[in-house]
Amino acid sequence: MLRFSTAGESHGEALIAVLSGLPAGVKVDQAFLDRELWRRQQGYGRGGRMKIERDRAHIISGVRQGITIGSPVSIMLENKDWTNWQEALPVAEGDPDKHRSVNVPRPGHADLAGVLKYNFSDARFVLERASARESAARVAVGAVAKLLLREMGMEVLSHVLAVGAAYVTDAEVGWEAIQSLAAKDGVLLNCADAEAEQRMKAQVDEALKTGDSVGGVFEVVAHHVPPGLGSYANWDERLDGLLAGAVMSLPAVKAVEIGVGVAAAASPGSKVHDEIGWEPGRAGPPLPKGVPAHDFGKNVSGEMEGGGFTGFVRRHNHAGGIEGGVSNGEDILVRGFLKPISTLRRPLESVHFETRTAHKAAYERSDVCVVPAAGVAAEAMVALTLARCALEKFGGDSMEETLRNYQGYCKQLRNF
Repeated sequence: MLRFSTAGESHGEALIAVLSGLPAGVKVDQAFLDRELWRRQQGYGRGGRMKIERDRAHIISGVRQGITIGSPVSIMLENKDWTNWQEALPVAEGDPDKHRSVNVPRPGHADLAGVLKYNFSDARFVLERASARESAARVAVGAVAKLLLREMGMEVLSHVLAVGAAYVTDAEVGWEAIQSLAAKDGVLLNCADAEAEQRMKAQVDEALKTGDSVGGVFEVVAHHVPPGLGSYANWDERLDGLLAGAVMSLPAVKAVEIGVGVAAAASPGSKVHDEIGWEPGRAGPPLPKGVPAHDFGKNVSGEMEGGGFTGFVRRHNHAGGIEGGVSNGEDILVRGFLKPISTLRRPLESVHFETRTAHKAAYERSDVCVVPAAGVAAEAMVALTLARCALEKFGGDSMEETLRNYQGYCKQLRNF
């Protein structure tokens, strides 16, 4: 099974991510990993930390001569801000007078719940691990998962639908428009609607002016995912449940929607369910013999004639690419609803741990808006989940074996 874990604190020496269960032979592109990390750091409303850190994935193990070798892949991200925190957060006991305690919990953050759980005297150790800085490690291993999915023609990207009260007018954004956003060398708010993006920027400007923060909605789109990932057989194998849990695990995400799930609750079934049609020419032609394993994905992508896995078509994709816990061949659409960042430049009321008196909440250097960045982190979680499900279905200790199994499955779909 594909699984990952991360370690490290926001102001510690480094973040570490370990990804195990990858087949041997996945091509690993260092430039792609670093660009994914760069994308996570972009967006209007980001804080001063982004001026300090320039994340680069330092691969320690599991990759040699540019390919995975079947052993766990470990990646380190150096925290450049560590030089300013070595005395405040030493590994050894250090000098207590130089430690930086957090004695007033921030409403909305893990501060109070964490100190109660772990019996800390202040919230410093809580916020160090609960910080969204940890998501950078997820983006690093998520990039490796994306490279695995690319071998099978699958892509995962995101775009922003709302910041504060500013929403896009048309929530149905085409795949090509989302690709264009991801290819940009500069990121404002990662919205495909230029007019809506300016209204979103105004929301961030207002929050900056008032010392507040602002949340929003991002959508992750997984393109060219074959039908059959996930299962309805057991509750914990349902793809929608796995994706919802993966995206909800990101800091500040308070709700997850698959397709038009929220609107569907108030609509009649005749307006919600995606009618099924048949176009026999939609499925691509049989794959040519002798296709090199690493080129296989190109032959099952949208570049081929027809571009579909089967001849079944949908007029709409209200289901978000998942029915009964199983992918149905349409694009998978996962929306994350992000609350405003908990740290405010004009702090809310709280209580001092020691004196129990009313006090303004602690302030740590923070962002005002992180919706585009959260979308990139959610891409990583979606990619890791889909890669896990794909490997569970197709198996293989090497990429050639995995792709051979995938190729056979695609042939089965075309011949259905």
